[in-house]
Amino acid sequence: MLHDFTSTVLLLVAGLFPIINPPGAGFIILSLVPGGTSAQRAELARRVALNSFVILLASLSVGAYVLAFFGISIPVLRIAGGIVIGSAGWKLLHSPHDDKKGHEPPQVEGSDREALRVQAFYPLTLPITVGPGSIAVAIALATGFPREGPTLVHASAVSTALLILCVSIYLCVRFAANVERLLGAVGSQVAMRLFAFILFCIGVQIFWLGLSELIGALNAK
Repeated sequence: MLHDFTSTVLLLVAGLFPIINPPGAGFIILSLVPGGTSAQRAELARRVALNSFVILLASLSVGAYVLAFFGISIPVLRIAGGIVIGSAGWKLLHSPHDDKKGHEPPQVEGSDREALRVQAFYPLTLPITVGPGSIAVAIALATGFPREGPTLVHASAVSTALLILCVSIYLCVRFAANVERLLGAVGSQVAMRLFAFILFCIGVQIFWLGLSELIGALNAK
């Protein structure tokens, strides 16, 4: 029982953490939303973490059934997700150093909590933090779940893994500004470009995984 719990937690965390990349998501969100008070950033971090939890849980539980309903295969989802993530990383990688005017939404500085809530879901949670790539990986991992249905140990392991991932997302988004002040302007730009490049590479990798699976399926025929 303990072995099943531990192995499921490690499988989910090890499979999803590199794709989600909470430190990179924190810096990217900071570059997209450079304004805001400490309280606003705390609320934004809570919303992004909660949205991520809901999306990942839905992907793990019913994601495969939704794809089957619409006739979408995992390779196709990976290709689409790779394109979206790769394009987002490419734009961030080539954005001007001082291009904050176009990314700084006025609602973060004001009191419009509803607008902040909407922005926290799109684009800050989906697709920046938990994008198509993470959803595809979560669905692929869910295919290895017990066929007899969820057990108490398995449900506890999934909840624990998602909690670990979402706590890491919260901490990275919440304290990205503190790390930026510690690194300085130049260090923050270097870190942001590095994470943008990693995001682009993740998109290319997810795209190639989906494409190779489609090519393999064609060759098998």
